[in-house]
Amino acid sequence: MKKLKQKWGLTSNWQVLAIILVFSINGSFAAWVAKPVTEFFGLSSETTKPYILYLTLRILLIFPIYQLTLPLVGWLFGQFKFFWNMEKKMLKRMGLGRFFK
Repeated sequence: MKKLKQKWGLTSNWQVLAIILVFSINGSFAAWVAKPVTEFFGLSSETTKPYILYLTLRILLIFPIYQLTLPLVGWLFGQFKFFWNMEKKMLKRMGLGRFFK
């Protein structure tokens, strides 16, 4: 935990635990939300062939859902600032940093 606290600039073990919980919960939440969204677009593992196409589309759908919900779930655990800064850093790496100064 000491290394994570140092790397992430945290001050308590609770913050480390909260951040790990947020990552865990948000991953499951994004996958859960993606199912009805894929169904809305008429995508299912039975009808979208080849199956690898379905998986690829589902992952491409989960990614933005995950990114949008990460700061929200982080907020529920009192870690909004940490996750918002992480999102801004990632968006800058993707070339979208000009939208989030």
